[in-house]
Amino acid sequence: MNLKLSFQFQKDFEVRSYQVDPEGKLSLTALSNLFQEIAWRHADSADFGRNLQDQNLSWILSRIEIKCENLPSWGDSIKVYTAGRGVDKLFAFREFLITNPSGDILAHAMSSWVLMNVVTKRIFRPENALPAELFDPKEKPAWQPEKIKLKGVLLKSEKLKVRHSDLDLNNHVNNTSYVQWVENVLRENGCHTLPFLINYLAECVLGDELDIHLYKQQNHYLVLGTIGDKQVFLAEAK
Repeated sequence: MNLKLSFQFQKDFEVRSYQVDPEGKLSLTALSNLFQEIAWRHADSADFGRNLQDQNLSWILSRIEIKCENLPSWGDSIKVYTAGRGVDKLFAFREFLITNPSGDILAHAMSSWVLMNVVTKRIFRPENALPAELFDPKEKPAWQPEKIKLKGVLLKSEKLKVRHSDLDLNNHVNNTSYVQWVENVLRENGCHTLPFLINYLAECVLGDELDIHLYKQQNHYLVLGTIGDKQVFLAEAK
């Protein structure tokens, strides 16, 4: 793979002590934070990021699927890549890749996003804000994060309250906070976390109380978050 040709934006990072789990490996939450950071840096560099806030527009993550070969460890130098991968109806796709300095692939992800007016909740077609040379509206990726189907045997349920530290700039729960909730439930119950797929289904805000449900289907684990009868997110560790 010629990374310089395949990906449009790249940054070097070092894995910090606060980004690793008890085994010394980059946590799933920290991995998600890196993807979020590189996405915003890329968007800001091409004027389709934070400047959209003047129009009350924001990119909302809809789904992300993460595949992993070998998570980096504390102190490792890594390269994080991203690129726009086309548009399908109301969804814009963004791919991520993490390698070591030698070019060996450590993690790979595909995500889908919608462009929303955070005041009116209206969804806009992504090509209205995206540069065509980065997100070709005539193309869509073969790899798209799938819709998760709830299945399996319920193992346990617990309650969770949205706290201030969970919030983003729009006063909604940051997409990486959902990942942290899921990672905690999975790891605290002896379940694996990767490969990982999450569907973001509805927003939640400060003070909301969620019911978190853990299911098992063969060797897959699913985590469902609900507020009353409303499904907020559904994640799967394959």
